[in-house]
Amino acid sequence: MKAMIINDFGGPEVFESAEVAKPEIKAGHVLVNIAATSVNTVDTMIRQMGKELPLSPDAPAILGMDFAGTIEEVGEGVTDFAVGDEVYGCAGGLADLPGTLAEYIVADAKLIARKAKNLSMHEAAAIPLVGITAFEGLKRAGISAGQQVLVHGGAGGVGHLALQLARHFGADVYATGGTDKQLGIIEKLGATAINYQTDSVADYVAKHTDGAGFDVIFDTVGGENMTNSFEAAALNGQIASTVSLLEIDLSPAHFKGLSLHVVFMLIPMLYNHKREVHGQILSEITNIVEAGNLKPILDDNAFSLAEVGAAHARLASGEATGKVVVDIN
Repeated sequence: MKAMIINDFGGPEVFESAEVAKPEIKAGHVLVNIAATSVNTVDTMIRQMGKELPLSPDAPAILGMDFAGTIEEVGEGVTDFAVGDEVYGCAGGLADLPGTLAEYIVADAKLIARKAKNLSMHEAAAIPLVGITAFEGLKRAGISAGQQVLVHGGAGGVGHLALQLARHFGADVYATGGTDKQLGIIEKLGATAINYQTDSVADYVAKHTDGAGFDVIFDTVGGENMTNSFEAAALNGQIASTVSLLEIDLSPAHFKGLSLHVVFMLIPMLYNHKREVHGQILSEITNIVEAGNLKPILDDNAFSLAEVGAAHARLASGEATGKVVVDIN
């Protein structure tokens, strides 16, 4: 099969076209003919940092985590899927799991779900990693109808899905952005946009919550922004974070009685730990998509398998609006 591999870690130019052996089916897995994959920040980190990241595969490697495609073969013990099913998932591209920058993948059936009928393969491939992350974060934070929810980075990959999911769950949703384009996306998706460049935390907490703070905060920005999350949270509020790699004084969280939920969605793949939960989440997301309550935003630039280096560069440039998708077949 055709694949893009890396023999050395580094810049976007390290991808090389290659013919590699088509993977063989095994028990509990399905062979998927991949139609499309998407690029996530963690993909660019693995490509750039290599073994500096504990989750990186050994070179030569096939990267790529997300995919949408059609099942061509079903392994022993798989009863929930059949040949011809259109599926999507996040199932490779790290540790010892070959990735999706290839024509085929043998994916653990626990990590996949049927694709929404009202999405193309191109669209569906954009969802798995960011969708699971958004869903997990909101659920762990106890999302419920009527809450005031703030999403930091509401126009980003995880953020724009967290925003839509929070609305689906009945919350009153607000989200931060820093450009007119980002603020426009947030408003288009049905949330109240907050310009973090011009509005201080104290100002928007006072304006939107009468000073009480937000019940749930989903922080996709991380770093020093965590202190903004602490400041913006209500007493006994819930904070979900996807970027918690920092040292920080937790005193403000203590005096507000805050709960912090760190979301690292790669755990099931890395440790073969409760993988079925990812399949279950994706099945729920499929239902939400088919109900018309969630749709991924895609960057205008589409890329072929041979152009994956350019796709990585596009994401790294910070100029992409929406998810960057690579069409395989």
